[in-house]
Amino acid sequence: MAKRVMFYCQHVLGMGHLVRSAEIARALARDFSVLFVTGGEIPEGFRFPENVETFELIPLKTSPDFSDLQLCDFSWDLYETKAIRRELLLHAFDKFQPDILITELFPFGRKQFSFELLPLLERARNRAGKTMIVSSIRDILVNRKDQAPYEQRVCEIVNSFYDLVLVHGDERFQTLGETFSRVADLQCPVAYTGYVVQQSKAGTAECGAVPPEHSQKPTIVVSNGSGKCLSGHLLLGSVLRAAPLLQKQIPHQLQVFAGPLIPECVYESLQEMAAPSSNVTLARYTPDLPGMLRRAQLSISMAGYNTVMDVLTAGVRALVYPVTGNGDEEQSMRAQKLAAMGVLGVLDEDQFEPARLARKIEEALHSKPFRISFNGAGAANSALLLKEYLALQNDSLAGAPGIADRRAVYAGGTSF
Repeated sequence: MAKRVMFYCQHVLGMGHLVRSAEIARALARDFSVLFVTGGEIPEGFRFPENVETFELIPLKTSPDFSDLQLCDFSWDLYETKAIRRELLLHAFDKFQPDILITELFPFGRKQFSFELLPLLERARNRAGKTMIVSSIRDILVNRKDQAPYEQRVCEIVNSFYDLVLVHGDERFQTLGETFSRVADLQCPVAYTGYVVQQSKAGTAECGAVPPEHSQKPTIVVSNGSGKCLSGHLLLGSVLRAAPLLQKQIPHQLQVFAGPLIPECVYESLQEMAAPSSNVTLARYTPDLPGMLRRAQLSISMAGYNTVMDVLTAGVRALVYPVTGNGDEEQSMRAQKLAAMGVLGVLDEDQFEPARLARKIEEALHSKPFRISFNGAGAANSALLLKEYLALQNDSLAGAPGIADRRAVYAGGTSF
């Protein structure tokens, strides 16, 4: 009988955490029976992995500055919703009886969901070692105003409950210690999986998009993640204002994806801006951004984890505009490192004047694409590591040296 994995993912503003977690769950399903628990708003058109059981909690999100929890459906009561979610989550755990419990980002983030996650961790720990508890995090964590108390709290929770931390990155490019100084105080193994890369979904239909192979002109793909971020609205508006100039200068088609969760009023404004330009096709979403980028001549986007992985995998020329709101330097750190390697160009707001942005885009189109080798086997490696550490935990229960005696760096595949 296949071992069971319960994977909890709570995305709150964008889609990055959901997309990455779903890709990992897809890989896990080859070796495990997977229950994928989501707690955020699911965009229309999003495809869950096949052969994965899904359980959707009543969705919650946060305010744009992450200061408070909000309901996605305001017909519910927040206090009641939290209580219902907590009970449903515990019931799902009791029914599924997982061999492995994975919490995406927590306790390195998602503090506001402690109301349901701490009881879940208590329930898992009370199984006397029958459930291995794992934290799944990306390579770069958000800087905090209260960094020292934050790191202390994380260490206390990890050391009380967790058996393993999976870092979905490559330590030769970015170490966890660069954004979390107390890695050495974590009393469980920390394993690097490599980067999680989305698989291209060949043959899928882009929602309103014109597939590049059917366009008579080379394509520039402009993407905006979920569509909720104000920085993304600024980027898309700036590109659309530059589009008429690009139409005169270069024979390219701009395929613009505004994001599946973009506010309706913002999307309507973008439609008005795009209407005069025959070189622009505007759509909300594509389920196959990796495939679109593979066939494009240039990508223009923000610098989130998943989009950057799509860009690196496609080997496409790229311009990125990192999000910097709320003091978050995650995207800037990633973008600046890659820019220093010559992989992509970084935009800043003073380049958004239409004529200047049009020149920047034209220069990027005439640049030589720069490919790098990197460890993009993060999803598959996560499954391998979980099998290895689960075996170690079982050995520990049987009296052999166990998981707490080892720290690992897994570097399968090629790397930076």
